[in-house]
This record gives sequence, structure tokens and C-alpha cells, in this order.
Amino acid sequence: MQTHDLSDIEKAHDSSIHSASSSCVQGEAQEKYADANGFVRFFNKTAEVLNAEIRGIDRVPEEEQTDTSLWGTASMWLAANMVIATFALGALGPKVFGLGFWDSVICIVFFTILGILPVAIFSTFGPVSGLRQMGLTRFWWGYQGVRLAAFINCVACIGWCAVNTMVAAQMLSCVNNGGLPPWASVLIVTAGTVVITFFGYHVVHLYEMFSWIPNFIIFLIIIACLAKSHSFTPGVMDSGPIEAGKFLSMGSSIFGFATGWSSFAADYTVYMKRSTSKKLVFASVIAGLSFPLIFVMILGAAAMSCALNNEVYMRNYEAHNIGGLFYGILVDESLHGFGQFCVVLLSLSTIANNVPNMYSLGLSAQAVWSQFRKFPRIFWTLLGNGISVAIAIPAFYHFESVMHNFMIMIGYWLAAYQAICLSEHFIYRRDFSGYDFDQWEDPSKLPIGFAAIFGFCCGVAGACIGMSQQWWTGPIASLIGKGGDVGFELSFGFAFVGFNAVRFIERKYLR
Repeated sequence: MQTHDLSDIEKAHDSSIHSASSSCVQGEAQEKYADANGFVRFFNKTAEVLNAEIRGIDRVPEEEQTDTSLWGTASMWLAANMVIATFALGALGPKVFGLGFWDSVICIVFFTILGILPVAIFSTFGPVSGLRQMGLTRFWWGYQGVRLAAFINCVACIGWCAVNTMVAAQMLSCVNNGGLPPWASVLIVTAGTVVITFFGYHVVHLYEMFSWIPNFIIFLIIIACLAKSHSFTPGVMDSGPIEAGKFLSMGSSIFGFATGWSSFAADYTVYMKRSTSKKLVFASVIAGLSFPLIFVMILGAAAMSCALNNEVYMRNYEAHNIGGLFYGILVDESLHGFGQFCVVLLSLSTIANNVPNMYSLGLSAQAVWSQFRKFPRIFWTLLGNGISVAIAIPAFYHFESVMHNFMIMIGYWLAAYQAICLSEHFIYRRDFSGYDFDQWEDPSKLPIGFAAIFGFCCGVAGACIGMSQQWWTGPIASLIGKGGDVGFELSFGFAFVGFNAVRFIERKYLR
């Protein structure tokens, strides 16, 4: 992976932010919104004054693609996943699914690698196309079909933000004997997310480039605290259909979390030079995703394995969920005042995870309906954060079930999305020479979208018969132990077959 020293990184980002092309973008935006109402003009004028990114889903011209930092690409995902939500997901293995530590480790490694591959593939499209992920999706789902994909992506972005914020709020509410109420904790994390996403692509990358460092240090401190507690036992590696069901259900949650970035992967490489090596982009994304996901999830599984044998840890966990577990490890049995500082700092790491979701929300919203493009990205970011607050506060007390169910549902949707997109690219377009990216706004040059919609519906059917949720267990899932979730696998398979069956006919007789 290509590396840069600190001065080169800062120079690259500063030149991107303050280049002459910035004024060109501002001018284009002013012309585009010249007939907008005062409400919209206020957002754009504010962004112009603060030198924030105004460009929305529009294609990035080649002369503005000046980013050369592969470390910036890798660190983007390194920071976004070196967070407490990743830790919380790993902890579900021993606690919710009843897996032993080593079973959890195998599950984490396998399904993480499976989940991040599509993210890395889609990231390679950003430099060569200059298009955001939902702009690219028009070539796979069609001009009309992308509306459905973009809408679901908006829901997913808001859901991610709400789930992540709940984890941070649990931690903040533990500090100072619960002096900070949950609603205030939610607002603090949301405010931090709004500030970073307001400024756009370059500031998002700059923030993510460094925000992972304190989190990584604190996770190392947690390892030392766990070792000092002498509470760790790996549990038993079981076998049989019941264990297989647990393993698959845990794997579905991990896949949903790891692959969750795939529906906006290209958003974060779109300003890179078009000459950037696709192989290096792919490798940098794989590296940036795999290390924090595997490292932090395994640490979460280890911490929960300790908690099952440690009364202090478990008492804190039962009182405040995953935030209480952090508090028990860092404060009650070890670092006290400094531990509370670590808890606060780690809780704010959620901002790094929320930032990509809320930034991409604005871009996805503009792809739902052409009229939504009249409202700038910043407006949709603020609206999405407001909705996530409304979800996070009442769901605060039901975190475990909310997180598990949400991750799995995300996996179902993205499995179908990936089956359709990857089929179109590898089977029908074959490589990048099969695209004319200048035609991304011309409906007559894009697929009709019948195949994509049919494939998605088939994917939904596959998910329904393969899912294992509290409120529904599909007939296939019920055959695996007490319910093994194979929803995302069947969603991908059904969507793949359904899409390709219709796409062949669609291309032959339509386009």
C-alpha cells in the first residue's frame, strides 16, 4: 500500500480543499440554486461562507479529482470501524448467540472477509467514474430502479446512525454515576456528527485520518485490563446443528455490519485521480476495513467471555448494556478517574462511524427524486440526524435486540443489492470499458430497471425463507438447529438468479 508522510497528506488535503476549483463549484451551485427559495439559499450561502462542500450527487469533473492519498482511503475505513459499535457486535457472540470464544473468532474472520470484498470492489469505481455510489447504481438498477435502492439506503444510513449513537449514549450515561441522561448523551454525539459532515468529503477524510489513534490506544488499555482481571476463559467449541445455527446467525450480523459500507463505498474515492491504480484502491480498502473489524470484534468477544466469569463486569453490563461493560473494565476494577476519561473519549469515537452514514445520506436522498436535488446535501444530513435522534432515544433501553435485528436486516438488503450490481458488472458489462459514465443522467442509455426490481423482489423472498428473527423464522432457517439465519445467503442467491433470468431478456429486447 502506498504511504505518505504527514506533510504530504496535509498538503494533498489542503490543496484539495482550497484549490481554485472550489470557487468553480460554488459558482455552479449558485447558478443551480438561483431560483431556489430562501430556505435553500440559506443553506448554500452558509456552506459557501464556511468553505464547505456544496456538490451533491453530481459527477465530479476530472480536473477536480486531485486526491492521491491511498492512506486517506485506508484510514477512512480504519477510523470508521475502530469504534465501540464494532466491539459491541463482537460481544454478541458469547452473550446473545452462546458461542465460545474460538467459535466467535472463526465466525468473525470468515464473515468479515466475505462482507468487505464488495466494499473494496465498489470503491474502485469512484476514481474512474467520478460518480457517487447511487449515481453508479443507475448503470446497474436503471434510472428508475435506483430510486428504490437510494430510498432503502437512506433508511439504512439513519438506522446505522441511531444504533451507533445508542452505544455511545450508554457509555456516556455511565460516567459520573449516571449524571448525564441518555437523551443528552444522544444529542452530544449527534452534534459532533453534524459538525464534521457539514464540511463534506475532504474534512471527513481529514477527520477520519487521525480519529482512530486514541481509540486504538484505549483498546490496547482494555486488553491490559482484561489480562489483569484473570477472568478470561475461552469456553467450549461445540458442534452439531444447534451450534451451526448459532454460528450462521452470528455470521449474518457480522456480514451485515462489515458489508454495510458497500452501498456508499464509491462516495469516498470519488475525488481520487482517475489514473489511480484500481488494485491499490482495492488493497487499501481491504486493509483499512479488515484490521479494525477483526481486531475490535475479537476484543469484544474476549471481553464478554471475561464478563461471563466476572461479577463486576456482568453487573455493569446488566445495568447499562455494552456501555456498562466498558465502564466495569476501565473504571470499577482498574483505572478509576483516568478510566472515566477513556470511557468518554471512546464514546465519542462513534462520531467517526456516524460521519460516513450521514454524509452519504445526503447523496442518497438526492438520488431518490430529482426534486430532492434542489435541497443541498447539508439539509438532508441535518434532517437525517434529527430522525436518528428520534429513534435512538426511545430505543436506548432495547439495544441488544435492536442492534442484532438491524444488522441482519441490513445484510439481507445489501446481499440482494450486491448480487444485482456485481452481476451487471461482471456478466454484462464485463469491465470498465463497458460503461460510458457521461450518460449517467440519460434514461435512454441506462437499463430499464425491470430486471433489478424483479431480482430485488426475489432477494426479499429468499431472505424471508432463510431469516431467523425474534418475530419470524423462515422454513429453511428452522431446519438448522433451533433457527440458523441464512437470510443473506438466500437473498443473494435468489436475487442473482432472478435478476439474470430477466436481464438477459431485457438487454435483448429493450436495453
